Amino acid sequence: MRRVLVIHYHEIGLKKKNRLFFERKLQRNIERALGEFSLKCERLSGRLVVKLPEQIPGDAVKACLRTVFGVVYFAEAVECGQELEQIRPALEREFHRDFKSFRIHARRSEKNLPLTSQQINEILGAYVVQKTAKKVDLVQPDLTFFVELAQGRCYVYTKRIEGPHGLPTSTGGKAVAMLSGGIDSPVACYRVMKRGCRLAFVHFHSFPFTTRQSQEKVQQIVRVLNRYQRRSRIYWVAFAEIQKKIMALALPESRVLFYRRVMMAIAEKIACRERAHALVTGDSIGQVASQTLENIHVINEGIRLPVLRPLIGHDKEEIVEMALKIETYSISILPDQDCCSLFIPRHPKTRATPEFMKLAGRDLDVAALVEEGVRNVATEVIEGT
Repeated sequence: MRRVLVIHYHEIGLKKKNRLFFERKLQRNIERALGEFSLKCERLSGRLVVKLPEQIPGDAVKACLRTVFGVVYFAEAVECGQELEQIRPALEREFHRDFKSFRIHARRSEKNLPLTSQQINEILGAYVVQKTAKKVDLVQPDLTFFVELAQGRCYVYTKRIEGPHGLPTSTGGKAVAMLSGGIDSPVACYRVMKRGCRLAFVHFHSFPFTTRQSQEKVQQIVRVLNRYQRRSRIYWVAFAEIQKKIMALALPESRVLFYRRVMMAIAEKIACRERAHALVTGDSIGQVASQTLENIHVINEGIRLPVLRPLIGHDKEEIVEMALKIETYSISILPDQDCCSLFIPRHPKTRATPEFMKLAGRDLDVAALVEEGVRNVATEVIEGT
């Protein structure tokens, strides 16, 4: 018997002809996540298996697996042969646990075995009753003995650990995310990353008219998100001079909309440089003035790339709950001076139309502002968490 981690996925198993591609990506991502331990991951009939030497702490390895998208659940298991005489000692290793009732949950990937899953359940269940005098409860047992038989091996465990679900990183293409440092945009990034996308990040700042706090927050947030993609590039866009020109030439109530329109256009240029296929924002309908449907429509004018808004139907409580879960909330609420709060009008337009925008910005050369923004871009690569 030896100690292993058995790793399960779900959605990947539905990919039919593309399943092998997703399995290999997940296998590679697991090995990268466990790189400091130099562990190898084996694909084995609908699951992945990592041999776990005794000298390697299981808790540290499990913490790494919790950050690998595509993993639905995993378990620390005992590997043994498929003969009942070999499985019984593996079951006995779990008898020390505190339980009054139990069940056996056997699964076979090979249908040519002499016993069916139900027969294995009955035989092993009778053995546990004989050895422990515990009751069988098939509905709400205190303890479940999972017995998985695959390719000449058997894996026995009693505790499943939840993974992050989703699709393996780098299977969903690349996108560029507009990361403000607030609560919403990191959650939006996480949601898109969970679908297998790799992200580059763009942050608009108004330094030296504001402090560097927003940039420092974004660096911290990216380090948290790097748990899932290991390496990220941030594009820093100096935006203060552009804001001053918009403030001078556009109607006051339209300023925020032009700020956002220029930001989107700059982000699209960066996305083209990154060979990305979409933009990502943290917009949620009606949360602020710029996020009404009418304003989203006029802000998007001229943008060709798809704009992903994974939080569009979520309320603030739901977004905060997710931010707490992914551990970005405590960073996001740190005080800073967001660039959009600089030169903000007292009464922003909430239901803009294309006609209003033409009138409000008739003296603005938006294309020139976008080119100015692209020229004033600095980049930084952040490795690891």
